[in-house]
Formats: sequence, structure tokens, C-alpha cells
Amino acid sequence: MGGAIGLRIQEGFVYVTAQEMAEFDRSAIVDFGIDELILMENAGLAVANAARRLLGGDATGKKIGVLVGKGNNGGDGLVAARHLQNWGAQVNLVLAGDRADLKELPAKHLEVVESMGARPTGPDSGLGGGDLLVDALLGYNLRGNPKEPLAGMIRRANDSRMRILAVDIPSGLDATTGEPGDPCVIADTTVTLGLPKVGFLNPRARRCLGRLYLADISFPTLLYAKYGQKDGLFGRDSLVTVW
Repeated sequence: MGGAIGLRIQEGFVYVTAQEMAEFDRSAIVDFGIDELILMENAGLAVANAARRLLGGDATGKKIGVLVGKGNNGGDGLVAARHLQNWGAQVNLVLAGDRADLKELPAKHLEVVESMGARPTGPDSGLGGGDLLVDALLGYNLRGNPKEPLAGMIRRANDSRMRILAVDIPSGLDATTGEPGDPCVIADTTVTLGLPKVGFLNPRARRCLGRLYLADISFPTLLYAKYGQKDGLFGRDSLVTVW
């Protein structure tokens, strides 16, 4: 595995397929004992920090929409929403479906942010105007084109003319091939987690990704080393520029 992955090192970053990223996540949780709740908390905080940067360093009074999928990507978005609300932003949560469909961890985070006063709406609600839109609908395991109601949410996001910050990967983009689905979020900025995905190297993916950052969410350096990633990746900043 190491040799194959080593062929995908560019500018000091190792790029992985969706299957390899899933194994990376599994190893962090099972082999190193890092609670998935911790990883989600760190991911959401990284996204919130990136959002605040995009807003000029101050989230106070800014209107931020968060599109929330049912899986862990949606959980990352909910954590980001909590932090941004704590920092003074006006957060509008838009769920991609019924709250009963949320996985266990995202459901817990939804309860927390609701206890703070958030009132989520459903997939058919309007996005309204705002300063920033966080795409936390779909993660790196997507295969094929997004289906409704996700497809409609993605189209409305692209039509909103708001700046879009994608969590890990723009919803609709294939992490391994880099082929945009129909539809696919066109993000201004993407904060990817763990390692960048090999599909990002596809020129067709660049338009969807926008500016790309890699976030430190506490994966062990020993795990990075196993995948051929050199030490010191986050020595100066927990959010590093890929391009």
C-alpha cells in the first residue's frame, strides 16, 4: 500500500482514495483509540475557524447558512455551527431530511445546537441571503450523482451567490476520480480533513474545490507516517494551504 500511495505525493502532500481515507479513519478510531466524537469536534472547530477567516476574522453578526447531511459530514457542520453561533454569528441550519434519519453523532450535535436556540429548517426551505454558506451535505463516500432532496439543495446553494465553504469535499464530487456529479457544489473554499483526496488532482475538480486547506483534527503522526506523509505538516498552523 505504501508504494502505491507514495506515487500520489505532490508538493509534500499525500493524496488518498476514498477507500484509503476510510481505512485511515478506521485506524485512528480502532488502532489508536481516538473517539469519533473527538474527531468530529476537531473537524467542526477547524471548519468554524476557516469560516471566521473567510469573514475577515470576525464572525459577529454575520449570517451563515449551514447545509446539514445525515452523516458525519453533517455532524462536522453542526459542530461548526455551534462554534460560529457562540462567536456571535446568526446561524441558519438547513437539514437535508428528517431529523430521525441523522446518524447517532450528528443527532447528538443537533440536540446541543438546538439547546442553544438554533431552529433548523427542512430541505425545501429557502437559503435566504447571507455572508457565507457551509456545505456539510455529503462526504468522501459518495458514488454517483446526488439524489433529491440533496440535488435540489446543491443547486440552490450554487444559485445563491453566497460564498461557499465545503466541509472535507464539495458535495457531489467523487473523491477518487475527481469527477463532479450532476449537480456538484461549486465551493470558494474547501477544508479537507485527514489527507487530501486523489480526485482533487483531476483538473475538473479544481473548479469545485476553490481554495483548498488541510486541517489538523488530531490524527496521530504515526498514522500519517504509515501513509507516507512526512512529519511537521501542522508545525506552524493547524490549517495549512494545499493550493
